[in-house]
Amino acid sequence: MSVLAADPRSRIASFNPVAKLAATLAVTVTLLLSIDPVSAGVTLVCVLALLPFTGLSARLLWLRSWPLLAAAVLAAAATVLYGRPAGQTYAQWGLVHVTDGSLQLALAILLRVLAIALPAVVLLSTTDPTDLADGLSQLLRLPARFVLGALAGLRLVGLLVDDWRERSLARRARGVADTGRIRRVSGQAFALFVLAIRRGTKLATAMEARGFGAPGARTWARPSVLRPRDGVLVVIALGVAAASVFAAVLLGTWTFVWAL
Repeated sequence: MSVLAADPRSRIASFNPVAKLAATLAVTVTLLLSIDPVSAGVTLVCVLALLPFTGLSARLLWLRSWPLLAAAVLAAAATVLYGRPAGQTYAQWGLVHVTDGSLQLALAILLRVLAIALPAVVLLSTTDPTDLADGLSQLLRLPARFVLGALAGLRLVGLLVDDWRERSLARRARGVADTGRIRRVSGQAFALFVLAIRRGTKLATAMEARGFGAPGARTWARPSVLRPRDGVLVVIALGVAAASVFAAVLLGTWTFVWAL
């Protein structure tokens, strides 16, 4: 299975994509309101406790999430060195200022990024783009022209990855990929950009010829419906969000982002 492909074997894959999107937004919006380690920590613990019930394999979860984990660690490390000075000072050299305030802020950012990223990874790893497009158009009444265009573009992401790999091998076979890495990457990126524009133009013309942009009511091959278990998923997400806010307020760490 491709790393970019959804895992249809996981249990959470059977939930409606709109419900999974609503559940993810409920957790994400709550965490964006405050930067404190308590609310993010409670959310992360709840997400980790629920991960085994998603049926998502550990390998696929790692392949999807390791770039986000690395980004979270780098953000926390930068905050430790250059974050808000407050409390006791542990190290100071030039712009580097490690204090209690920078350490607390770094911990909050690390937990916050992980708590936001993991639910999004689970959503993307268990959702087929076509099912998501069906739900957005049928349930949320988004414009079908926009949704189908975005779906067609998303379907070409894997093709762009293959094109980049093939062009790299072709340039290496011609002996032009041994030196000048920056120049080679920039030239290859420009060539891929031109190819993407041409392919997008042809795809748009083909979709117009098949009536994707025709006016009037549109029919759908697969109806998208919400079931009771989809509501349970949203309720669980709202419960996790409420628990994180309650714990932060109870311990006195909840601080709105605009008050920082």
